[in-house]
Amino acid sequence: MKPTHSPYVMPSLPIEGEAARFPIRQVYCVGRNYAAHAREMGKDPDRDPPFFFMKSVDSVVEAGTTFEYPRMTQNLHHEVELCVFLGRGGTEIAVEDALSHVYGYALGLDMTRRDLQLQARDAGRPWEFGKCFRGSAPIAPIRIRDGFGMPDRGEIWLDVNGKRRQSATLAEQLWSVAEQIAYLSNYYDLEGGDVIMTGTPAGVGAVVPGDIIRAGIDGLPGIELVVIEPARQNARKVQA
Repeated sequence: MKPTHSPYVMPSLPIEGEAARFPIRQVYCVGRNYAAHAREMGKDPDRDPPFFFMKSVDSVVEAGTTFEYPRMTQNLHHEVELCVFLGRGGTEIAVEDALSHVYGYALGLDMTRRDLQLQARDAGRPWEFGKCFRGSAPIAPIRIRDGFGMPDRGEIWLDVNGKRRQSATLAEQLWSVAEQIAYLSNYYDLEGGDVIMTGTPAGVGAVVPGDIIRAGIDGLPGIELVVIEPARQNARKVQA
């Protein structure tokens, strides 16, 4: 039977030292997983149960050398995060078994249309317009689990134009990688190909075209890119 349109091609990411690529199935994102970031967003950092939102699969792109400023925002923020890639899924996964489900790890950016996110948050509406848009999650090459092995320690940082904005250690996560996997598996049937973006430390802030972003996590490939003007005319105009 002839399809009504061209079939969707599943996004994938490169794997360090491998010819194969990692196909992306779902993208789960944990919110406010660092106490200092919760405070800067005006929230109580007490260790409440984690909450998650999702990005569309086409949010994920291989990190290149540029990032195009998205449409419909005048306040684009950077958020550096550890990304976890599941090699196999499961339900009701025990915390002590959770890391055995991980295929690998990578550094990623959760680029956020902050003005749209905060408008939605304050109105009690979903965050998708702020968080979920094509290319909003540039991710570096994946390092296989045993080549990293330190999801709960090591420095995570981000610079803009050579000035440090975000700096923390993975040990500061309120919910560890294993706890996040176990918690999610109570609500979803997790599968190989799922990605968990594990939250960002304090220091998030705006970027504009021409800014250079450099980010890193100890033990993982880094990211360096330039924010460029949007391709479409009037793309940054936000409608009232």
